[in-house]
Amino acid sequence: MAVAPAAAAQPPRDAPRACGPHPALNRSVHHLVAHDRIAGAAVLVTGTDPDAPCARWTAADGVAELRTGRPMNATDRLRVGSVTKTFTATVVLQLAAERRLSLDAPVARYLPGLIRTGGYDGRRITVRQLLQHTSGLPDYLDAPEWQHIERLRYRHFEPRRLIARALRLPRPEQTWHYATTNYLVAGMIVREVTGHSPETEITRRIIAPLGLRDTYWPGDDTRIRGPHSHSYFTADDGRRVDGTAWNTTFGGVGGALVSTPADLSRFARALLTGRLLPAAQRAEMRRTVAADPDRLWPGARYGLGLISSPLSCGGSWWGHAGTVPGGHRALVATGPDGRAAAVALNEVPATLQAEQDFLDVVDTALCEGPSTERNPA
Repeated sequence: MAVAPAAAAQPPRDAPRACGPHPALNRSVHHLVAHDRIAGAAVLVTGTDPDAPCARWTAADGVAELRTGRPMNATDRLRVGSVTKTFTATVVLQLAAERRLSLDAPVARYLPGLIRTGGYDGRRITVRQLLQHTSGLPDYLDAPEWQHIERLRYRHFEPRRLIARALRLPRPEQTWHYATTNYLVAGMIVREVTGHSPETEITRRIIAPLGLRDTYWPGDDTRIRGPHSHSYFTADDGRRVDGTAWNTTFGGVGGALVSTPADLSRFARALLTGRLLPAAQRAEMRRTVAADPDRLWPGARYGLGLISSPLSCGGSWWGHAGTVPGGHRALVATGPDGRAAAVALNEVPATLQAEQDFLDVVDTALCEGPSTERNPA
């Protein structure tokens, strides 16, 4: 490849400095590709002082697109799935701080009659329970038709109809039950309280002020705009299929955002350092309950749109993970010392061991000793 003149050789936007070595992180990312057969994996790590030398570093392996063999990287956009829930919860908590809603008010105060069928009653479900997944509402994604989700990939979905579908499902057996239904209801409350769509409020209150230039709502657009990794899933017939093109209105404010590791890291640091929420609401967000390990993983606890998970080096990370059926898997986490890690996969781990290997990448990124050695130019 020809070398551009020095004056024109500008690094990509948000590209981290070439710092190293980080051998444990590189090995853990490589393992996902070589052993777990993930098409591509990348992680961006941001140190505690973003202005320090070597403040950010990356590890990547595999390919961003199987057809061309383009290498995976940590700057591409991807669908971040349920990481979207943390954005939504943040806006709900901002409205609580502004006294425009109460976390302990019933859903029926804001949406009378929405939940009043199938044994479910919005008069007995609070806003807090929605954000914490303790509402007792089922997940519409557990309905039988979603077992063949690739048949629905180009359809448009409305939140109200998805909620109505959930209310026809049996009540979950566990007290804590992860359900995107909860966040669609929370989004409708945001609309009722503000008079604007929840997507508009999230953009106005979070995405625009933080300068998250690669984060956007795709709506019905099945493409991902700009540089992005492709994503892959296994179809009913066992074939590996490109799942990049997808209508993600089924996820709404519970799972539709497109973003990058850099934008997710900036959001996570702003959230946990107080730029987006007052101390009282941050404390509410971090009041957790034990999560069902079958729907997250062992040791995970859930707050208000935040997951807490223990680290091998002590303490816990705070953040959220996300998955979309087309194959993207994302996670953003902040450790006790303020270090942040954002992981991007373009294929969902297919086994419990592969999922554990994915979580091990996060643990390694947040626990591996810092490095100040610069790689040779």
